[in-house]
Amino acid sequence: GTNRLSKIESILVDLDVPKSFMRSKTRLTVEIIPELAWQARHRLEEEGYGNIQYRIGDGYFGWPDEAPFDAIMVTAAAEEVPQPLVDQLAPGGRLVLPVGRRYYTQDLILLHKDLSGEVHPSNLLPVSFVPLTGDR
Repeated sequence: GTNRLSKIESILVDLDVPKSFMRSKTRLTVEIIPELAWQARHRLEEEGYGNIQYRIGDGYFGWPDEAPFDAIMVTAAAEEVPQPLVDQLAPGGRLVLPVGRRYYTQDLILLHKDLSGEVHPSNLLPVSFVPLTGDR
């Protein structure tokens, strides 16, 4: 999952998109399992994807040092929307993540933070993801 998603996002941020949509062409990824992060990094660098930065840690807390973000995509289910991720979202930004109980069907949620900082959630579709792990 980490390898494929990072590759897709790396390609997307390299596309010629309007600056109002995406300020940076760098993709940041947080992986709690060090071995998965190192494997993904090795494979993607071999394939020429050099615009990805890696961090070992709990994705629930995001990457506050690099915030704010125009877009955040979470690929593990949280039981509720992690407030640290909402706080790290830039005005006008979007957060996509699965929300719901572990090992049950969850909802894929899109949160849009408007320019005044108010958050507007939309339920996209039912999904089933592995749980977001780590300490909260």
